[in-house]
Amino acid sequence: MVETLMINWVYVIALFILGIITYKRQSLDLFGSIVMVVMGIVIIFSAGVNWLLILVLFLVMSLLATKYSRAYKRSLGEYEGRRSSKNVISNGIVAFMMAAFGGYYLPFVGGFIGAIATATADTLASEIGILQQPRLITTFQKVDPGTDGAVSVLGTAVGMIGALIIGIAAYLLGVITNPLSAIVVSVVSGTVGCFMDSFLGATFERANMLTNEHVNLIATITGAIVGILLI
Repeated sequence: MVETLMINWVYVIALFILGIITYKRQSLDLFGSIVMVVMGIVIIFSAGVNWLLILVLFLVMSLLATKYSRAYKRSLGEYEGRRSSKNVISNGIVAFMMAAFGGYYLPFVGGFIGAIATATADTLASEIGILQQPRLITTFQKVDPGTDGAVSVLGTAVGMIGALIIGIAAYLLGVITNPLSAIVVSVVSGTVGCFMDSFLGATFERANMLTNEHVNLIATITGAIVGILLI
């Protein structure tokens, strides 16, 4: 027990280092880094470090996708650069809640994977899909890259691959013990959640009825619900 506790504190220290790195590299602002670290500490001591590693995997893939082709994104005025605590909370709070209570209610495991897969799929689809001419999800009309609710074949494919990676990681880390179940939960929930994000963006966000953070939150809730139903 004492040894496990000491190991957990080693991970906490590593988490603080990761927070400093993300702040120094201007990937997250100060409050965003703090929120990430606090969420991570709670997950370590409530669900375990393997759950946290899946969240870190999402963070790494998101940051890499954001930096990809940043010169082109800047030319379009679509480069986000440093993300804030609002981004961290809207994308991570649902997964955080699922992880915090996952040990008490098994379906929350599916909710956790569903939420993370959705956040991953949506981020990768947005950051990579912008490189291809998109269409509005509600009308299929061609629109400018970066338009709220726009989808593309490239973005959808990359998003699904990102969700698949989350599922594979969930199996390898022992969060979901059945490989087929891990892949089905992650890919289906991630894809459904990602399309929900696009639909809300094309309707409510474009009408200024919801912010991007609201859309992200609802999408991850959708992904979590699908994950709970599939587990």
